[in-house]
Amino acid sequence: MRKILVVVDMQKDFVDGALGTKEAVSIVPKVVEKIKSYDKNDVIFTRDTHQTDYMQTQEGANLPVEHCIEGTPGWEIDENIKALSEGATIVDKPTFGSTKLAEMIKDIAAKEDIEIELIGLCTDICVVSNALMLKAFMPEVPISVDSSCCAGVTPDKHDAALETMRSCQIKVY
Repeated sequence: MRKILVVVDMQKDFVDGALGTKEAVSIVPKVVEKIKSYDKNDVIFTRDTHQTDYMQTQEGANLPVEHCIEGTPGWEIDENIKALSEGATIVDKPTFGSTKLAEMIKDIAAKEDIEIELIGLCTDICVVSNALMLKAFMPEVPISVDSSCCAGVTPDKHDAALETMRSCQIKVY
């Protein structure tokens, strides 16, 4: 069975930039090792991608911190991970969950048996959103999250998101 790794939003702004946390910085070495354990053809990266009008959007009104503006240094994949993303599939997403990502993986699942593993940032926003969307698109595909390769906005929100995913039959370890 093919195992696909989804690396969610490991971008400078979420690691040590505008919305970075010490927890996000601390997972980077584990994320690097996890990515290296997969064939490059089985790794899909997502990038949170906003435009210069971010502050005028609904998200910007609710999270008024400019981040991941396309083309800026904060939008780039973290420097420790960037080389591993070269040549891999990258999905730019304008919001928390990506229907494009779910459709892409659903097409793969239609042709072969797969499992999906998610890692990245932030556990309580984009990781949980994509995990639940993938589960909704493919309820019979095994989906897991490596909690040691994720960090939330806060440790409590990280734990709450992990519990939500467990409740929705996503394996968390």
